[in-house]
Amino acid sequence: MRIKKNKNPTKALVGIGEITPYSIKRAEDELVYFLVKPTNISVLSETSVAGKINALANVLKSMAELEILCLSSKENFDANKEYLKSRMEEEENPVVRKLLEQDLKSLDKMQIQMATAREFIFVLRLKNEKDSNIYAYLSNIEKSIKEQGFTVRRATK
Repeated sequence: MRIKKNKNPTKALVGIGEITPYSIKRAEDELVYFLVKPTNISVLSETSVAGKINALANVLKSMAELEILCLSSKENFDANKEYLKSRMEEEENPVVRKLLEQDLKSLDKMQIQMATAREFIFVLRLKNEKDSNIYAYLSNIEKSIKEQGFTVRRATK
């Protein structure tokens, strides 16, 4: 007897019904993602940082329906580094152990380089929006975010 496999188990697990060219549709709502390129504020003056904070506040005030996600890839390094360390302890072949050590050093370098790497995403929850007006509505939101000085693009499928 053959068991029928679900072709999209991950989509079902997180409740995704459909992925459209501009959104993710779920039973309760539809999510549109705007990818915002972060600004390295460590090189900005205090006045410029205050300006960026005000610009973000303006975006959030003018579009209360937006939510913010801040993602960091740093967490992924820890598990990989622990795995390499345990493999080095188990490994008897000195050549393979040396390669694992080099991989660990490489991960350390990447982690240092990416320590300040963040990804920001604005999420818009759509409810009962008409498809005929959706592209204009999303373009206006994207334009409003850009007008506040942010580099943004709408996520695609």
